[in-house]
Amino acid sequence: MRYFKTALLALVFIFLCVSAGSAKGPKGKDFGFGLILGDPSGGTIKYWTNNENAFDFYIGSSYFGNIRIGGDYLWHFDAFNSRAVKMYAGLGLAVGIGNGQGLWYKEDKHKFYYWEDDELGFGARGIFGINFIPRNTPLEIFFELGPMMGISPNYGVNMDAAIGIRFYP
Repeated sequence: MRYFKTALLALVFIFLCVSAGSAKGPKGKDFGFGLILGDPSGGTIKYWTNNENAFDFYIGSSYFGNIRIGGDYLWHFDAFNSRAVKMYAGLGLAVGIGNGQGLWYKEDKHKFYYWEDDELGFGARGIFGINFIPRNTPLEIFFELGPMMGISPNYGVNMDAAIGIRFYP
């Protein structure tokens, strides 16, 4: 667990040190952090690589393990012809630590998707969302929804849905 914390801190430090001249987050900033509520619930960071693409990372509690750490690569698109509201889609990976469970019923075991003991669970997700960046503020408000597929130690599907806010210093 000690190595895991060190790796996570190193990852955050790298993203804090990197800056992109063409980033298009709120007020032209490329790095933001905030809170996400739902599945998962916890902390979130986002790093814009250009006007349309970004990486987001999160750590928090989830049905997919007691603690879940994950990240997505996002493609933003202008579905509403608006500067303030954009939609996005993305693909990501997640690691669940501890006991896990899900929302979808698994008929052959007559239980919801789960695993026991303090195991690691690995999964992939597709995400679709909408973000709102109020004019002249360093904030991003977002809602996202998408399937989370547990790959190991058992196979199962869960639905992620969350709302959040990020601040861009």
